[in-house]
Amino acid sequence: MLRMLRLPLLLVALAALSACGFHLRRSAALPESMKQVHLTVSGGGKLERSLSRALELAGSTVLDHGGTGIAELKVPTAAFSTQTLTVGGTARVTEYSVRYHVDFSLSDGQGNVVIPQRGIDMSRDFSYDALNTIGTAAQTEQLQNSLVDDMVQSILFRLEAAAKHPEVIQPAVTPAPKAD
Repeated sequence: MLRMLRLPLLLVALAALSACGFHLRRSAALPESMKQVHLTVSGGGKLERSLSRALELAGSTVLDHGGTGIAELKVPTAAFSTQTLTVGGTARVTEYSVRYHVDFSLSDGQGNVVIPQRGIDMSRDFSYDALNTIGTAAQTEQLQNSLVDDMVQSILFRLEAAAKHPEVIQPAVTPAPKAD
């Protein structure tokens, strides 16, 4: 009896998942010019490792050097900061925000700008317990790791958008019109 119910239950579960809009995440469809890419990340660290891994999973070959025919993905800024959100009645901080700012740009193998330098800002808020400072350091580290993972996905989404809609990408700063 149990075996007869397994298949219909499995089919109902699959139908429910597809009806709710759930889809497995796939690799990003990167611009054709990114088959080979040189990645430069200011400060390196987890962002560089995670972004390099994500690019390779998306089908790019990440090289240690630039050159003709090699796309250039530059991340000149990748910085964390904290901001006080609330202060309790005893003048103690009770809530913080961890912020992450990243600037990046992409050039194709011929030096043409595919994505001009853009900034992405993300943040996570957390409550601070003055009696548990060890837990706070671990919590901050976990939030930073989460922000790095989300930042990698955000950069990949923008690279994929540039591949699908190259005509939409505009310079970050529009030059002023010339005076007559």
